Amino acid sequence: MSQNPRCTFAIISHPDAGKTTMTEKLLWFGGVVREAGMVKSKSGDYAKSDWMELEKQRGISITSSVMSFEYNKRDLHLLDTPGHKDFSEDTYRTLTAVESVLMMIDSAKGVEERTIKLMEVCRMRATPIVTFMNKFDREALDPFQLIDDVEKILGIQCVPMTWPVGSGVDFRGVYDFKTKAILSFKDARDPFAPTYIDASNLDAPHIKEFLGERILAQFKEELEMTTIMPEFDVEMYLAGKMSPVFFGSALKNFGVKETLDKITEVAPTPRARVAVLAPYDSSAEQITISPDDPEFTAFIFKIQANMDPKHRDRITFMRVCSGKFNRGDKIYHVRTGKEMRIATPLMFQARDRDIVEEALPGDIIGLHDTGKYQIGDTFTMGKKLIRYTGIPNFAPELFMKVTCKDPMKAKHLEKGLSQLSEEGATQLFIRKNTNEKMLGAVGVLQFEVVKFRLMDEYGIDASYESVSWQGVRWLKFETEMEQNDFVSNYNTFIMNDREDRLCFAVRTEWDLKLAQEKNPKVKFYKNSDYVD
Repeated sequence: MSQNPRCTFAIISHPDAGKTTMTEKLLWFGGVVREAGMVKSKSGDYAKSDWMELEKQRGISITSSVMSFEYNKRDLHLLDTPGHKDFSEDTYRTLTAVESVLMMIDSAKGVEERTIKLMEVCRMRATPIVTFMNKFDREALDPFQLIDDVEKILGIQCVPMTWPVGSGVDFRGVYDFKTKAILSFKDARDPFAPTYIDASNLDAPHIKEFLGERILAQFKEELEMTTIMPEFDVEMYLAGKMSPVFFGSALKNFGVKETLDKITEVAPTPRARVAVLAPYDSSAEQITISPDDPEFTAFIFKIQANMDPKHRDRITFMRVCSGKFNRGDKIYHVRTGKEMRIATPLMFQARDRDIVEEALPGDIIGLHDTGKYQIGDTFTMGKKLIRYTGIPNFAPELFMKVTCKDPMKAKHLEKGLSQLSEEGATQLFIRKNTNEKMLGAVGVLQFEVVKFRLMDEYGIDASYESVSWQGVRWLKFETEMEQNDFVSNYNTFIMNDREDRLCFAVRTEWDLKLAQEKNPKVKFYKNSDYVD
């Protein structure tokens, strides 16, 4: 890519708010797709970001995709995130890799459950947010009510950049406060050459003719009410306290360009990030690493298996935080203490990929992975012993025993489960006394995805049996004897995770409390990060 200022942002929304459609349209403006059509057209073309077969069938995003393109003299990395609650971990990790967010709101429904949860994650890092009120070509809530919902429920001040002129069958377009012009909705399919109608004088004959008396009267009243709204303040936006708001229709490609223009105008360049120095424990010293720091540092926020099923490949997504990376450079893998040369770093448009010669702070690059990497791994180029913080890891709440129907494919099942669990959506455990393979997840749909992908990508037909456990705790012992005694006493509850760490299966809270009381020296951790 060029040396343009980086802009790394994600799209968040409740399911069905139009996130994937918006992603496709942004890619069209970035020249990544040739025509802006529906997410799934009659010709069988799907949204560029939805590359997994199950995503195409369901019309939803269940993995985070990374797409890089240039627009308005900025290098953009767009991360399309899953909206479904069962895949929240992938979304939360993705949000640690971005500097800003585009939030989609369904204008007929207002603020919904998933948007509230995602906003909580954004607020933890004071992430700047641009808001798009979608689907105004259909019947929508009153725009003042929508803004009021966002402000009260999500706790962020809204400043409209555009204003809808009517809605549904009466939707005529949007008024641009900056240019005092109305962007006509009837020309939405030609967004590079839209019709701007001068609306500096709302009593002009051409405005009355275009809107009609009823819609014009309502529009005048609404504009008068907007005068009490605050002016847009870039500093408040960058602090995550104020959001510029746009109205339109992603499906009809209306209002999208104005939104993307604003993102490239105000979205922050890469920011400083917090890391901790070794040893990594509760007393670890925190340091702040600036993107201007000349030493290369980066972290892994996502792992994806089988992006190309023909080659059974596995790609690790690495976010560059400081310094400069050149193709062929040796980088230091802090967790393993090993240096490795990266010969074919990749940049993406969803499944499509190109080898990149260099990467700067804000860039997302892909590394071919044979199982060496883990989510949260940190890389440096000067052997600085740091680890970037804030990359969440979740304890599973639902469990499923997986058994291969064909005993001859047992090894293939283990490999498939291991590779899919490395992506972080599910976790793989092996019961110590039976060698049974147990999957742990936060949402039920994650099991369905594993079942589908095992058959589609690995050709494995397996049976799935729900296990009534409430959770899992990672174990840490002071002595080997203490460990052996505990494993002997609780052998039916003992599992090993993918990293071969000992875990305790929690059948009930009472079982856990009893085990803790009887073994006061044993540490029970809900998060595996504390074990290492």
